[in-house]
Amino acid sequence: MQAIELYSSGSGDNITKVSIGGYAKVDVRHVNGDIAYQDYWVGNFPGGEPTDTSTTGFNVKESRLSMTVQHGEVTGYMEIDFYGGGGNEIVSNSSNVRLRHFYIKYKNWMAGQNWSTFMPLKALPEALDFGGPHVGEVFSRAVQVRYTTGNWQFAIENPETWGDGDIGAPSSALGLTGDQADPDEDTPDFVARYNLNKDWGSLSFGALVRIIDQGGIDETGTAFIMSGAIPTFGKDDLRFQVSSGDLGRYAAAAMVNDIVRDPRTDEIVVEETTAFTVAYRHFWNESMRSTAFYGTAETDVTELKRAHWGVNLIDSVTKHLDVGVEIGNYAIKDAAIEDIDSNYLQLSAKFTF
Repeated sequence: MQAIELYSSGSGDNITKVSIGGYAKVDVRHVNGDIAYQDYWVGNFPGGEPTDTSTTGFNVKESRLSMTVQHGEVTGYMEIDFYGGGGNEIVSNSSNVRLRHFYIKYKNWMAGQNWSTFMPLKALPEALDFGGPHVGEVFSRAVQVRYTTGNWQFAIENPETWGDGDIGAPSSALGLTGDQADPDEDTPDFVARYNLNKDWGSLSFGALVRIIDQGGIDETGTAFIMSGAIPTFGKDDLRFQVSSGDLGRYAAAAMVNDIVRDPRTDEIVVEETTAFTVAYRHFWNESMRSTAFYGTAETDVTELKRAHWGVNLIDSVTKHLDVGVEIGNYAIKDAAIEDIDSNYLQLSAKFTF
């Protein structure tokens, strides 16, 4: 992301720099179909039941601000956006600030809240819908400690078991305390990742190991991911990711519980998920490009199956201003309900600074 340098002093190990960055993004979005309106699609089922929908929404909540402070070899980074909830469309239309990233980097070490080491950033498609096909992606932020050496990355990340009725959210501003904290979450999630970068493109292979120890079970969960970004013709590229295993909250955002009740045996078990995303970006000229993407996820026990596709046209009017249009569809084909879907049309303008 681009940034504006506000202050710079010294040199070498004594350098001090302060910069800000981010973007302002305005979205106009129309959703029509059987699935209730959302500002962007994730893997969930909004409303929990089919809803006859024809809704147009305007929002700027994806807009974000970041600040970087560097003192010698130590760098601190903070980023916020405005998807924190709150406000209304009657008077103020306010939105609460939401913390996205806050971390420290020193040499090969990174500590703080950042994208999960299991998440392949290079494989994310360029989309107007916030994040693109979340349902097929590994998409997660976590507080973590990460060590990078050569092509390898190793991390311990904040553990969280989803599906036992506790989502680890404190009810006050005092922080996580008392019975709000899971008493059994004593082992961090462990991630190992190998990144291969060549002239022909980049590939990434990741493994996740974590303890799923709530709801009357205590098991070791494992998951794997392979992803890539491959240049094709001219400036075009192909991006993909495939993940499988005990993914839980790491994939198909808001779709998959870690632990579920097997409808066939009535037992509490760990859910297994397979998800994938594929996207192709084509440049029509130096400034205008289109991305066609598709993402889907399917669970083994509860037999959830959801998918999202989209096609867009984006033009860089200037180096800092993009405008675009995107059409797409989000579909739910769970075993327990009839197939439903909603189409969407989105217009966006994005000023990056």
